[in-house]
Amino acid sequence: MNRNTIGRFVLAAALVLLCTVMRVLPHPWNLTPVGATALFSGACFDRRRWAFLAPLAAMFVSDTALQILTGHGYHVLMPVVYATFAIIVLMGIALRSRRGSAGAVAAGAVGAATLFYAVTNFAVWTISAMYPRTLAGLMACYIAGIPFYGTMLIGDLLYSGVLFGTFVWAERTIPRLAAPAR
Repeated sequence: MNRNTIGRFVLAAALVLLCTVMRVLPHPWNLTPVGATALFSGACFDRRRWAFLAPLAAMFVSDTALQILTGHGYHVLMPVVYATFAIIVLMGIALRSRRGSAGAVAAGAVGAATLFYAVTNFAVWTISAMYPRTLAGLMACYIAGIPFYGTMLIGDLLYSGVLFGTFVWAERTIPRLAAPAR
């Protein structure tokens, strides 16, 4: 790795680490930087393995911390949640060439929150006994999830703006961190 690559990696990793810490701090339900972190990692880590490893490892570390601190970190939906965040990393990879576009980042954040809402609510309906296995039960599950979707959407938009904005600003103002020519 050259110095630019190392600098970019350190900056991206530091931002992911900061988001990991923020997830453990008290916050409104689902108003966390997790979706934004997955999107950001896909778009900003130069190597795909780090793009996937950083947010998923951050999730596991923060889930473990939450389990130790509150007893509510591990749950039956973890495989679905982690798989959904892996798909969001893929969305970030597709966003790489447009990561400096506020519109593209906002669309990615909306897509990430919407994907998470659709997949995880379907999983709740499928796995849990909270809702009957009918179309009405599925609709009830999605309706019950709307407030959580709203706060995740706000969090993904807010934190995507902070993460991408910080990274793109650093790329443009610190020569060592300039994006490699593609």
